[in-house]
Amino acid sequence: MTKKVKQILISYSKKNPLFKKMLRNTLFILGRIKYLLYFLINKTDEKLIIFESFMGGQYSDSPKYIYLEMLKNKKYKDYIFVWAFINPLDYKYLLNNKNTIIIKYKSEKYYQAYSKAKYWFTNSRLNESIIKKENQVYIQCWHGTPLKRLGFDIKVEGGNSMNSVNEIRKKYKGDAKRYNYMISPSKYCTQKFISAFNLENNKIILETGYPRNDFLINYKNSDVKNVRKKLNIPNNKKIILYAPTWRDNQHKSGLGYTYKTEVDFDYLKEKIGKDYIVLFRAHYFIANSFDFDKYNGFIYDVSKYDDINDLYIISDILITDYSSAFFDYTNLKRSMIFYMYDFEEYKNKLRDFYFDLDELPGPIVYNEKDLVNEINNIEKSNKKYIKTYEKFNEKYNYLDDGQASKRVIEKIIGENT
Repeated sequence: MTKKVKQILISYSKKNPLFKKMLRNTLFILGRIKYLLYFLINKTDEKLIIFESFMGGQYSDSPKYIYLEMLKNKKYKDYIFVWAFINPLDYKYLLNNKNTIIIKYKSEKYYQAYSKAKYWFTNSRLNESIIKKENQVYIQCWHGTPLKRLGFDIKVEGGNSMNSVNEIRKKYKGDAKRYNYMISPSKYCTQKFISAFNLENNKIILETGYPRNDFLINYKNSDVKNVRKKLNIPNNKKIILYAPTWRDNQHKSGLGYTYKTEVDFDYLKEKIGKDYIVLFRAHYFIANSFDFDKYNGFIYDVSKYDDINDLYIISDILITDYSSAFFDYTNLKRSMIFYMYDFEEYKNKLRDFYFDLDELPGPIVYNEKDLVNEINNIEKSNKKYIKTYEKFNEKYNYLDDGQASKRVIEKIIGENT
């Protein structure tokens, strides 16, 4: 199917719910038939593991840190590690690692690998066409502790441009039926995963902490220096990481989910440009690009930078909205500001939240003037939120000790060998 035909079909399906349903069913059937051949022919390889992060978009998150931990362990010297990427040529350097193979996401080799691999590690929902054998093990690492409601917990109808509430629930339930394990960083997260994914078997959840946060506990000063050098950031500037999440109702046919930056960067540069630079990090769902040429030296677009952990450790302040990024960032015990310019719309028309925002370990602002004021008075804000910060970490990050990857591997691989 050509890109133009796909764009026309998606555009028409958005206007015609019946056609959208027929199109999805047809694509599902075709994909399932294609996968069945591999499913029936290929036997499970006990020492083959496949990894993917953000649907093949990155080399990052918990799958990355589980993989790196296995590379270090002699117990797994005979295992083969397969990584799936949308753009595999960008990751050729991984071939320097022992027993590592890279393949193209959704290619023939991709489906063959899933039909053979004993263990599947991912942090997003898998393609619906893929069928799991009884002796295969699917580990859902997920990609964050949720503030915004997920799956079955979304109550607002019509907020998503592409899917109804029932369609969202069907996708979550269909994926969850294949899980053998689901990684959770806390009791809070376990409760939300059970409801959001409508889990019928709660025993599949492993409260180990997030493997992806191991790096935030174990990183070294040399890592900070290396990342700053890689991004060519001047040493005399402090760093703000601006990482907003995506909006369910912003979608363009043939492109995907889009995002409109609701920040007056001219104003921001005027007020804080002397002391700060801004790393702009769009959510991985966002397909449109951003033109920051006029802000050269002030704004760095790091949306395509794979591992956000690198951006966390070099940042002095995190500015976000409803993203799960702040849960991880609190491990660093650094300043945060929540810029929620569309709070009422997001809460009442898109997602809503799991808990009272008074728990957030930083100030909430709704306009740029207050945002700049908080940046300029960040030390005062830090003192104000010390106790809130401590309570937050005790509730949500108490398992983050730098050893989560080891616990996951020991529990899952160790019990199945």
